[in-house]
Amino acid sequence: MRSPVHLNALRAFEAAARHGSFAGAAEELNVTPAAVGQLVRSLEDWLGTRLFRRSQSGKVRLTMTEAAEAALADIRTGLDRLGTGLERMKEAASGGVLTVTVSPAFAAKWLMPRIDGFQTRCPDTDVRLDTSLKLVDYVAQGIDIGVRYGTGHWPGLTAEKLMDEEVYPVVSPALLTRARIQRLDDLATQTLIHDLSVDSNSGFTSWETWLQAAGMVDGVKQRGLRVNNSAAVLQAAIDGHGVALARSILAHDDLAAGRLVRLFPEISVAAALAYFVVYRPERASLPRLVAFRDWLFEEAAQPRR
Repeated sequence: MRSPVHLNALRAFEAAARHGSFAGAAEELNVTPAAVGQLVRSLEDWLGTRLFRRSQSGKVRLTMTEAAEAALADIRTGLDRLGTGLERMKEAASGGVLTVTVSPAFAAKWLMPRIDGFQTRCPDTDVRLDTSLKLVDYVAQGIDIGVRYGTGHWPGLTAEKLMDEEVYPVVSPALLTRARIQRLDDLATQTLIHDLSVDSNSGFTSWETWLQAAGMVDGVKQRGLRVNNSAAVLQAAIDGHGVALARSILAHDDLAAGRLVRLFPEISVAAALAYFVVYRPERASLPRLVAFRDWLFEEAAQPRR
């Protein structure tokens, strides 16, 4: 029996079964509900059996028939294997390209100053860097690996902790010579630079939470400058615009170079979030991904002076 060319129909059927409606499947597949319905009907016609019972009480709701339920698991497995095969073909066609996603601040302050080391080790691998403050869809955007800042839980992705960090106030040497900042109360006279690059609901350490952790129950008036990029937050402090609440991983090189000075070094506040190496589990054995992952961990393990 000759198999029909019904890949799109199978995808439409699987999506409709998962969503329980043609409308949900259509949104996922970026087509119209009518197109999904037509694809499913073409599959039903070829099979000679119904795949869904349609009930309408306000919205059309689909219920799978016994025949559909019996075949669904195998169809999903087949689509997954086909997707894996296409990914391998894509990998072979792309040569030595590795697509990496990181935040703009992590790229500027940590990755780019160190990337020459990886390129020296793996000269045949071209790194394609995708910088974004938003969480990207690894499959849709063709991402191989990335570094994300958070709690370590991203559905469908493998996450391995790369680095923890502290959070502390920093200031430029020039501003520190003009302003007397010796006690926490002295922050009340300064412009505070706020980092808005990460949602505070995620556990991100804000000025408010840092001051509370440092023992200031009443806090200070938090007037100041609000910036949605962690690298720009540090640059604003370097330029003398105020006191920034810095993330130690990003601020390390500026502190080492003397562009910034840490305030209140006796106060240690650990960040609730951390950096994770994140990748799709089905690509875990990709040689250039493994090489980049191993290099990241080696760099993160280097002592910070």
